[in-house]
Amino acid sequence: MITSNEAKSSGVPERATQGEDIRLRWGWVEHSVWTERMLTALEKGVKGGVWFSLIDKVWTERNLRAAFEKVAANGGASGVDHVSIEQFEQALDANLRTISEQLKQGTYLPQAIRRVEIPKPGSNDKRPLGIPTIRDRVVQGAIRHVMEPIFERMFAEHSYGFRPGKGCKDALRRVQGLLDAGYIHVVDADLKSYFDSIPHEPLMRRVKECVADGRLLQLIESFLKAEIMHGAQEWTPVAGAPQGAVLSPLLSNIYLNPFDHKMAALGFEMVRYADDFVILCRSAQEAEQALEAVRRWMGEAGLVLHQTKTRLANAIEDGFAFLGYEFRDGKRVPRDKSMRKLRDNIRAKTKRSNGSSMSSIIATINPTLRGWFEYFKHSHHWTFRPNDQWIRHRLRSILRRRQKRRGRGRGADHQRWPNAYFAALGLFNLEAAYCANCQPSRR
Repeated sequence: MITSNEAKSSGVPERATQGEDIRLRWGWVEHSVWTERMLTALEKGVKGGVWFSLIDKVWTERNLRAAFEKVAANGGASGVDHVSIEQFEQALDANLRTISEQLKQGTYLPQAIRRVEIPKPGSNDKRPLGIPTIRDRVVQGAIRHVMEPIFERMFAEHSYGFRPGKGCKDALRRVQGLLDAGYIHVVDADLKSYFDSIPHEPLMRRVKECVADGRLLQLIESFLKAEIMHGAQEWTPVAGAPQGAVLSPLLSNIYLNPFDHKMAALGFEMVRYADDFVILCRSAQEAEQALEAVRRWMGEAGLVLHQTKTRLANAIEDGFAFLGYEFRDGKRVPRDKSMRKLRDNIRAKTKRSNGSSMSSIIATINPTLRGWFEYFKHSHHWTFRPNDQWIRHRLRSILRRRQKRRGRGRGADHQRWPNAYFAALGLFNLEAAYCANCQPSRR
């Protein structure tokens, strides 16, 4: 019998009954792996809560092919073998057969992970990113197809990151709902290098609580211990699940799942998205107790809180940031890093030396503006007009340069190229989109 909480966390409708189509209740799973019989066992529960004989589900060519399709859709660079997605696809059938045979024989060995460092938006810091080879991404995807439904049933409702049917917007709605209900005392926490510091042995113990297939467990461990190459350096990791690997999001949620349930059992309202989480409380004293509980659990789990980024805050007086937004004084606006990221993206596409037609430039920046608005459309209204003005200013500067005028757009340029000029060329207007979004829907 599925409980209400289990139904919510697994994407199963609360009112679903055993008589309904089980495929509809588990529409997100990979159906080349999860047969109707397996789904029934998933809902009813297997003996001891532990699953055996799963590796044969990983190596099927149907599963591997489905995993490749997702790898191809996500795109991304090649790994240490320099084989691109396009090159892998040219011999797709042969590649999948080879992988399948190696998995069956137990001879499959992961290749090294190419490590790069990418800029953190609005910061001088770098974020380490692990890039497995295409073949390893395919195998990890096939493993995820097999394992994800098993663990989804266990995950807490207030965990939103990298989960089917959940996302950033759901987490933000939950935060806003708690703030509106008076939970204004906040534990604003930050884990230091979480993906690089997950202890391997405790992580595998948590995986083994539900998975008892020795060959599958050995395969997962081989991915965790795969060599890492960074320039001329190469080493074997003793901890961590590389950020960028297909399997890492699931493993990271598995490791923090006991933390989710511990906070809930203590009565704290936590909202977590991957390694980013906040706890919202009704009083400062409760927030202090929550932070102490967090420190205690993280210490026992071998994880480290970032000392300078973890703090107690009052949402009205101090404000706090979460998933790109800044919450302060009852309002929600994009945090400074989010604003800088938008403007940096627009700057790169609107240099005054840009030789493309204005309509082409606008067509280039519109997808950026639409995507940014779609995420930040619930911000306070004052967010949008200054950005519209700044974008038109950038475009006027291009036009001014073409008329051999010096400096940036100013003065009479507003009459030469009024707002209507850019609107006629199709420039996406953030403020207009916000006003349209606020209008009640009509039937």
